[in-house]
Amino acid sequence: MQMPMQISLDEIISMLLARVDNLAFNDENIKTKFNILARVLYKKGLITDDDIIDSIREEHRVLKELGAIQEMPADDVIRTIAEGILQWVKGDVKAIRKAMEEYEKKVQEMSKQQASKPRIDVASPAVLQQLDKLSGKSAKGGGKLIL
Repeated sequence: MQMPMQISLDEIISMLLARVDNLAFNDENIKTKFNILARVLYKKGLITDDDIIDSIREEHRVLKELGAIQEMPADDVIRTIAEGILQWVKGDVKAIRKAMEEYEKKVQEMSKQQASKPRIDVASPAVLQQLDKLSGKSAKGGGKLIL
């Protein structure tokens, strides 16, 4: 009878991280290939701005019919999505950089808002017992509110 194989937690984590790294690399590789092919087709006139917009509408129609989304996005949302795609396809570095800076500002604003919100911290029972011991009070039924 074979002995069961034992794997340490470190080995499992290492395998999972290696897999995540591999997936991230493959994702970037696919994005690069897509961008290259889309640029070739766009430069040859085989893809137009309207084709991109129509394809986004079609994609959302399919997603809605499959039940993956509840409703079709508004035209302005579709145009915004198309603009983002077309920036990459056209290689508009200036517009891409501007969009990235705006996104970074929004993320920073949101993180500032999160940091300013009040937090509720919950102490573990062990910490509460330790506080009870330090204060000399009985550990039974003595809940504490720490501000």
